[in-house]
This record gives sequence, C-alpha cells and structure tokens, in this order.
Amino acid sequence: MKKIPFSYPGLYYYCMFSNKLSQILNRSNTLLMPTTRNLFCCIPNSKMTSSSISSNLNPPELPESLTSSPILSLIEPGHCQFTQDFIKVPLLENVPVSPTAFVARFGLPDPARPLNLSTCACILAGVETPNGEMVVRPYTPISTNADKGTFDLLIRKYPDGKMSSYLADLKPSKEGVVGFKHIPFNVKIQYPFGSPKTLVMIAGGTGITPMIQALHAILGDDQCPIEKTILLYGSRNKDDILGKEMLDHWSSTHKDKLTVIHVLSHEKEEQQEEGVLEAGGFKKGFIDRKLIESVAPPANSGKNVKIFVCGPPIMYDILCGPRTEEQVTGVLGEMGYLKYQVYKF
Repeated sequence: MKKIPFSYPGLYYYCMFSNKLSQILNRSNTLLMPTTRNLFCCIPNSKMTSSSISSNLNPPELPESLTSSPILSLIEPGHCQFTQDFIKVPLLENVPVSPTAFVARFGLPDPARPLNLSTCACILAGVETPNGEMVVRPYTPISTNADKGTFDLLIRKYPDGKMSSYLADLKPSKEGVVGFKHIPFNVKIQYPFGSPKTLVMIAGGTGITPMIQALHAILGDDQCPIEKTILLYGSRNKDDILGKEMLDHWSSTHKDKLTVIHVLSHEKEEQQEEGVLEAGGFKKGFIDRKLIESVAPPANSGKNVKIFVCGPPIMYDILCGPRTEEQVTGVLGEMGYLKYQVYKF
C-alpha cells in the first residue's frame, strides 16, 4: 500500500490508496480532488479541524511490543547475545507509531535465540553517519526475552538527533546495518529492585522504555513482592504519549497493582485545568513536588519505597540531580529521599 504524506496544523498523517479513503475524507468534510486513478489530493475546507482528522483517520497499527500483555521473561546478567564489541544486525521493520516516534525491529546474531537481556538493562547502538562520524546511543528494548530472533526499540525522532534521524531513514535490509553491543555498565538495577512495597516511576518521553521493561516483570509475576506501582509519565500532549494504549490497558487489567498518571505540559485543550486529574489519568502541567507527594510514600518509609527516574537531562536536574551524581538533590532530595531509595536510569 502506497502512502502520501499529508500535513495539517502541526500534525501529519498518511493518506492511503484505498477504497475507503473517500468515505473517511467525506466524513471529515474534506474536498476530494482526483488527480490520477486511485489518487486524491486532500484540501481542507472551512469546516475541517485537526480533531476531525484525528477522529476519522485510523491510527497506525502498533507492533506487538506495544500491545502485548505483561510477560515475565527474566534472565541473569551476562547472557545477552551482544558482547562488548559491536555486532551489526539487520533492520527488519520500521513502524511509525506517532507523528514523532517509531518502533525499529532488528534481527539478532543468532535468530534461534532471544536477546537474553536482564531486567533492567540497556544496549548500545553504534552507527557511522554519512559524514564519517561514529555515533553511539543507549537504548532499552521494549520487547522481551519471549521473542526469538528479534528485538524492538521505541525511538523518537528529533530534528537535530543524529542517531534517531539516521535510524528513521533506514530501510529494511537483510544485511547488518546497525551495530549493537552490551557492556557491564549497561546492566541497571535488577528485578525485583530491592522488593519495595511501593515503586514510583517518574518518566519523560522515551524514558518510558526502562519502565516498560520493568513493568513486564512486575505485572507478569504473580509472586511479585511489589504491592503497588505508580507511573508518572510526562509528555507534551496526548498525541505525544508513547505506548499509551498498552499502558492504559495494563493499568486497566492490573488496577490493584498499577496506576498510570499522564502529565501533559503543552496540552492546549481549554477545558483542562492545570493540576486537575482528568478521566483517563490526565493532568495538565509538570511533574512537581505536589504531585509526587500525592502518590508516593514519604521518605521515612525507608526500604518500603523506591523511586525510578528516567527522562531528559532537565528532568534529572529538577527532580533528583544529574545522573552522574549518586547524591539525591532537587525535589526528591528536598523531600528527604536518600540515594538507596532513588534510582537514576
């Protein structure tokens, strides 16, 4: 099926060659201009809005790694297929999942075995750009060790992102196109994470990926000692939330163990008041002390509370201090949490 990019007020969709296209666009009050057989140009009229477009065009089909139930597939560190040297593997599929993000599915050196990555841990991707520059970035797969021969990365494309732009432009190939390796430093805190009674996850943007990895283990394990997990997930707006469908499904099927609150910094809906929790777990504003205090046990809970933080550098600076510093500062430091209670991914 061929696709044509279509741009409208900061959003983009794909108009497809299909028999249902005219029906969809007619419901959106769109003028159809036939240009060739089976090809239409989309011209918005005065009644057309971005909301009418998004409500009528089907969202992209999500890969299984963003729709599956929680899967417990633990393995001890030291068994990952990737070693401390880069190994090139093929890109099997590149699936857009939002206007700014995609899931890249890669093959593995041994297609008969899973990735065998411990929980939690990441891998390093390395590519040589067209100008000869070597770029290396860490990624946490959103797939699990239940998948043999492949693994999935959830990636957001940034306008000035060297790695994300390179990966977004790659085409599927049978040849190895991206190198990956796994070093001891990539092994993070391991499940069950010290067995706290309550785990608070604070994530921003693609910082959701290690949280998804951890949630697979927590929710997939009937004997998990963690009684309650609260995820505070910061995004710009509702369309910007990565993995929303799966997170909402998990919070619905595991209500007693998982609560998800989406914190939207740039949501423009006028009816939404800042700081007010809406139906569906939406809150306009930022992840701040007031919100954390409303969901997290106090610091004097000791080992019964653990807080994970993963997101852009500014999130660390404000909430817990830089990733490179063990000391907990920022908002969480002011609240009295100590370094054994806060883990910086």
